[in-house]
Amino acid sequence: MLVIRIWNYFRGYVIIKIEGLTLEKFINLAISKNIILWDITRIDYTTLKAKVSISGFKALRDVVQKVGCRVYILEKRGYPFFISKFKYRKMLAIGSLLSIALVIFMTSFIWTIDIVGNERIKDEEIINVLSSLNIKEGISKKTAKNTDITNALLLNIQDLSFANIEIHGTKMIVEVRERPLTEVQVKEDTPCNIVAAKKAVIEKVVVKSGKALVTKGEVVKEGQILITGIIKDERLLSPLLVHSEGIVLARTSYTETIEEPIVKFINEETGKVFTTREIIFGNKRIQLMNGEIPFKNYIEEKKTKEIGNLGIIKLPLSVIEHKYKEVEKIRIEQDIEALKKITSVKATQQLMEKIPKNASVISKDIRHRIEDNALITEVIFEVTEDIGIKEKITNTDNQED
Repeated sequence: MLVIRIWNYFRGYVIIKIEGLTLEKFINLAISKNIILWDITRIDYTTLKAKVSISGFKALRDVVQKVGCRVYILEKRGYPFFISKFKYRKMLAIGSLLSIALVIFMTSFIWTIDIVGNERIKDEEIINVLSSLNIKEGISKKTAKNTDITNALLLNIQDLSFANIEIHGTKMIVEVRERPLTEVQVKEDTPCNIVAAKKAVIEKVVVKSGKALVTKGEVVKEGQILITGIIKDERLLSPLLVHSEGIVLARTSYTETIEEPIVKFINEETGKVFTTREIIFGNKRIQLMNGEIPFKNYIEEKKTKEIGNLGIIKLPLSVIEHKYKEVEKIRIEQDIEALKKITSVKATQQLMEKIPKNASVISKDIRHRIEDNALITEVIFEVTEDIGIKEKITNTDNQED
């Protein structure tokens, strides 16, 4: 039982080897003296292997003298032996404690800040907001956790739609998501420009109000003004601001890539299972393993059982059972032509979900190549779509006439 194993670990035990011709008499006499032996294994006709507690081992002296067997200690296990190692090594123990304390102290600080997820917004802009909150390399984790960083980022950087902070070890990861350049509701009496939602090649510009700044064949980038609502004229004292209206058709491309191994290996279970357990008490872990995992290839399954619920109180005590199932690698070689058809259909379906409903497909290109035992399928759709989205005019300077 698990409880007995834990008890034996804390009181300590030894693994012994018994040699002699009267092994059965040795065991019977030990039992008669209330000396408990467990995990008894016969090595050969004259040799046994067993486990016994520290007190039980001392009491075996009388038994050995009576039956004439020889007893050898193979291993010493348990908490008492672990502690005894430090009894005559005080400086080693002190050094170990100081090292652990230093590591714990150093890992209580953040030494690296990584920013992920931003494309248009520069790292410096995010770092400046963090600096205003006194969040920088070298601060304590407690300070960072007690600071409302996410709200500060969203309030100070308008182009952010999402922000999240995670701390892994001594690293802080600032994950952000930018607001997409999508159509916004702009009132008809509000001056606005029409800008490009994405990179594209202009096909046709139809202006209802405002002034076109691009022509057919021109390559535009995301956020570039296509139709301006700022009308400048020498006869006007100041620019005239209008609500831009129009359609900007452009050629864009959508690409989907799928990589599939030609020769792949799948795991097939053999039926052999090796089970171990570990006890979790708070942040402490005690491994209860019977040797090394005997399999070269295996899959692991975990099952956690809470055992600290005593009714009145609940202790942070649980047992995790690890099951290691032996598997064999089975080699499967796929037909390349069939694989091309499957990946082409899959990539096309995924692309159709990305393309806007009002877009017209001009061409479809499917490319296949083999690299490092993998078939790479690339499907490219060229479409015509309206890429114009409205954007309020906030600055009348630095815009083309």
